[in-house]
Amino acid sequence: MTKKDTICVQGSYQPNSGDPRVLPLVQSTTYYYETPEEMAHLFDHPKDGHIYSRISNPTVAEMESKITLLEGGVAAMACASGMSAITLAVLTLATKGDNFITTSQIYGGTYNLFKVTLPKMGIEVRFVDSDASEEEIEAQIDDRTKFIFGEIIANPAMTVFNFEKFSKICQKYQMVLMIDNTLATPILCRPFEYGANVIVHSTTKYMDGHAGSVGGVVVDGGNFDYDQNKRYADFYTPDDSYHGLTYVDEGGSAAFALKARMQFMRDIGANISPFNAYLTNLGMETLHLRMQRHSENAQGLAEALQKHPMVDWVSYPGLPGNANEANAKRYLSGGYSGMLTFGIKGGREKAAALIKELKIFKQVTHIADVRSCLLHPATTTHRQLSNEDLEACGIPENLIRLSVGIEALEDLTEDLIGALDKI
Repeated sequence: MTKKDTICVQGSYQPNSGDPRVLPLVQSTTYYYETPEEMAHLFDHPKDGHIYSRISNPTVAEMESKITLLEGGVAAMACASGMSAITLAVLTLATKGDNFITTSQIYGGTYNLFKVTLPKMGIEVRFVDSDASEEEIEAQIDDRTKFIFGEIIANPAMTVFNFEKFSKICQKYQMVLMIDNTLATPILCRPFEYGANVIVHSTTKYMDGHAGSVGGVVVDGGNFDYDQNKRYADFYTPDDSYHGLTYVDEGGSAAFALKARMQFMRDIGANISPFNAYLTNLGMETLHLRMQRHSENAQGLAEALQKHPMVDWVSYPGLPGNANEANAKRYLSGGYSGMLTFGIKGGREKAAALIKELKIFKQVTHIADVRSCLLHPATTTHRQLSNEDLEACGIPENLIRLSVGIEALEDLTEDLIGALDKI
């Protein structure tokens, strides 16, 4: 089973004779073991079974396994949300006094986590423009720099991550590259193939795909050697909070995933519910079909918007001449995802007028499900940012973010272009 289409439908869960054909929902917090020796073994070797659903659960484990197969990693840890996945991934690598580098063109919630919340915990975040030179990026690196972070398709700046540049730097300094692959999904891009070591997702978006289940996931590529790397001493130093366990010895190639689960999921408890994992697994069964349709519809709308007099500019990686066209063609395969942005002439006033005229496109704080929606980030998701921060994130005041669903393209075009005509 190597094709992503087949993995989406049948990956991970395989029933035995007489078992349910569909992945069962195991709605239990705890697990029975007959002997004290069995239970003791699991506390010494937690990867061998389930102890408590804050740490792992059979339904959640099957969702994690399917995502691992799709991404080509070695292990995954599902979380309560995309933001909790990013937070736990950061904490697995960095502690008080450490720092990491991120591109500025990232989701507003992530930007606020990095700029405001993590520094309160003693973790410094160093922002660089996605177009920064190698020399500018390397100037931010010191002995306490733990990783570089970026989004494969930035939300909502629409920049496409330059793997060649950033992975080269990470390899030079023997440092982890962490990528948010939410908007591309493994259907359009597999970041491990381009040098990433850790991947995070908001599974709330395309993986669930139906706006029904909040969740996140961290995926371990198994392609980074933490052992005896001075940046990551916690990985090969015995953990006194877990019976002196050493993560590189116990976890092997999945040392990152084991440390994330046994230190931070155990202590913080940002676990996805079994029911949400069950729904997300159902959503992933059509992920390959939906990503194709999302991409086709977004391409069609982007081309239509370019021709409208109320539109100042359109940003979509699939448009000829787009600033991100080269990176999109290099790293994305099978489409360019379902999100696009455009600048509306008249700024905030005309953005509000447009939203009131639309019928199919609904204003919601969400993206990346089967239903089309839109948002004006400067007055909603990114309203906590200053004008300077907005510019740094690549979000001009007139930017409208469209999440293009899988409805009929003709209807979507009629709704959007018709509304623009009216204002």
